[in-house]
Amino acid sequence: MSTTIDTTTTTIIDADTLRAWIDRHDDVVIIDVRSAAEFESLHIRGSYNVPLPLLAEHTEDVAQRVGRRVVLVCHSGVRAEQARQRLHEVGMDSAVVLDGGAPAFAAAGGDVVRGEQRWAMDRQVRMVAGTLVTTGLLAGELVSPKLRVLAGAVGAGLAFSAATNTCAMGAALARMPWNRGAQDPEAHVALGRLPQND
Repeated sequence: MSTTIDTTTTTIIDADTLRAWIDRHDDVVIIDVRSAAEFESLHIRGSYNVPLPLLAEHTEDVAQRVGRRVVLVCHSGVRAEQARQRLHEVGMDSAVVLDGGAPAFAAAGGDVVRGEQRWAMDRQVRMVAGTLVTTGLLAGELVSPKLRVLAGAVGAGLAFSAATNTCAMGAALARMPWNRGAQDPEAHVALGRLPQND
């Protein structure tokens, strides 16, 4: 597999390509945009944790600080793609997204750091949404038909989430105590850890 990628037109790379980049280049900057708790449970060795809300607020600072070979990572690729789009908006066209995120890199034999295990945010969202829909339908049958509106509201929320590529439920779940094992870094700390663009 060739590891020469035209990052001006390519926006997604696979785990094997990233492994080859890490082996052959010393200018690879891996930015993990998940929450600190998710990062703590599994991350690529040498990656930097800049949670998506922080990156969204300080996009220009991130773009000015890092070099050309930037790889954005999350759990599945959705948040990393949102980060890539933000960086693109401020003129950084070279950032790419790791397809399948940190789990795909680990599955490909990449060097990762494992900590306390937590469910990934997308899995938590699916569990809560499924539970709310089921509860709404059962309550609609057993208590009052009006309670079916809960299932409809969750369905509408999921459709809106897909259409806007955002997730209010995920943002709310990120604030729950079980997802707060590690505190998200403050901006000056996260940005200060990033390597300077040469």
